[in-house]
Amino acid sequence: MMQHVLSPLLLTQPGWAILREYWPVGAISVVVALAATPICRAAALRWKFVDRPDDFLKPHGRPIPYLGGVAICAGWLAGIAAALCIDPGGVRPGLMLGIALAGLVTMLVGLFDDLRVMPPKVKLACNVLVAAMLLLLGLGDDIIQVTIAVTGSRLSPEERWLELAYSVPITVFIVVGASNATNVIDGLDGLCAGVLGIISLGFLVLACHLRGFLDSPAATERVVLALAMLGGAAGFLPYNLNPARIFMGDAGSMLLGLNAAVLLLLFAEEQKIRWMMGAVMVFGLPVGDMLLAMVRRWRNGRPLMQGDRSHFYDQLVDRGLTVRQTVAVSYLLATFMVLVGVSVIVVRTRHSFLVFGFAVALLFALAWKYNMAGIEPDRRPETRGDRPAGAGEEVGA
Repeated sequence: MMQHVLSPLLLTQPGWAILREYWPVGAISVVVALAATPICRAAALRWKFVDRPDDFLKPHGRPIPYLGGVAICAGWLAGIAAALCIDPGGVRPGLMLGIALAGLVTMLVGLFDDLRVMPPKVKLACNVLVAAMLLLLGLGDDIIQVTIAVTGSRLSPEERWLELAYSVPITVFIVVGASNATNVIDGLDGLCAGVLGIISLGFLVLACHLRGFLDSPAATERVVLALAMLGGAAGFLPYNLNPARIFMGDAGSMLLGLNAAVLLLLFAEEQKIRWMMGAVMVFGLPVGDMLLAMVRRWRNGRPLMQGDRSHFYDQLVDRGLTVRQTVAVSYLLATFMVLVGVSVIVVRTRHSFLVFGFAVALLFALAWKYNMAGIEPDRRPETRGDRPAGAGEEVGA
């Protein structure tokens, strides 16, 4: 009955078929991440790889072990390996192995930053290097065609240099932006893993729907990466819910962001603006939070890239919500954005821009109403008793 109700709205019968074939990817990712997380936690405690609290950005009540990102990466890589075993011809093995390598590099960069603190410029350079790896794999090297296709024209093969001149900066921007957007949303227990799990469900719905119409490696790869992303986040989440027993750190958040960026680039391979825009809307909450924080910092004369408590979830906690309530609100917002994004399945392209515009305007109006981008006094707490609740701490518990 449930499949009969959902099929016309979300997935065609072939879409359900591909999900039935590749569900082990998600299952294996969950099991591996679920098993690896307590092992990583024990290792972090033994080697004293912990995140120590402060009175501002890290107000959790006690040191919390890192290395959660390693467990997420293990689950994610296990899912990709499972897909290669299920049907090696259904995906492009070289591309999938290249994506796995890019993800491993991203995780290691984040892990180094977690343990040693990497200078922001070096970290940015590493993000750009990963984007270059994806471009060499052929991902995003023609993404400008998505925009040009709206006008009904295309760049000719003789204009390949021009295609690259436009596409390379866009791809680098997507990879760097997505990796950092998920990084900055990792500010409360269970927030990043839960939100990215919801986002991966949205990607999965879009991917399965398109796979129902397209029998191509790219269509299958989107399903695989969405399942691997979902499994890695879901396997880690039980250990990260408030009060958290382990953090994912930059190693996990940047990896999840990279996977989201790869999916955005893969959706762009259809060279139809509706699927690209739908995928962007699915990923809308991390993007919106990053933009909100930057606008608030700009209006208050602070450096745009300097960490502070200007994120929407920080403001909710500072206004009296508990950590769990704030995370629940974030899950609802992520679900709303996912529903808006997957609406492209049933809404025509010309109407989808109205739907997207209304959703963005609604969120903008809410941010304006509650003054989330307003000018403020210095909110840095002066005493430990005044500190806001954060990761690892429940307000009013």
